[in-house]
Amino acid sequence: MLLCVRTTIRMDDQLFTELKKTAAAEGRTLASVIEDALRESLARRERQASSALFTFPTFHGSGLMPGIDADKISELVYQEDAEAFLRTLEENS
Repeated sequence: MLLCVRTTIRMDDQLFTELKKTAAAEGRTLASVIEDALRESLARRERQASSALFTFPTFHGSGLMPGIDADKISELVYQEDAEAFLRTLEENS
């Protein structure tokens, strides 16, 4: 069973007129046009939010080194510092 909520909203007169014209042209109710517009807007926001997630670029490999948790930045910094220290030791020996 589909439950519907009844509410009152305030909107710009021009927008309301455009929505009514769209509903009439498509043979739909004003409510269905507004619902679709809201669903589309929410979906677009969700897509934008999910596309904003950062992914670490990887080069010549298949991801992070074993034992490194990308959610723990301190581990990444430690690993980089350790590698830099080892390179310095190798260069100076």
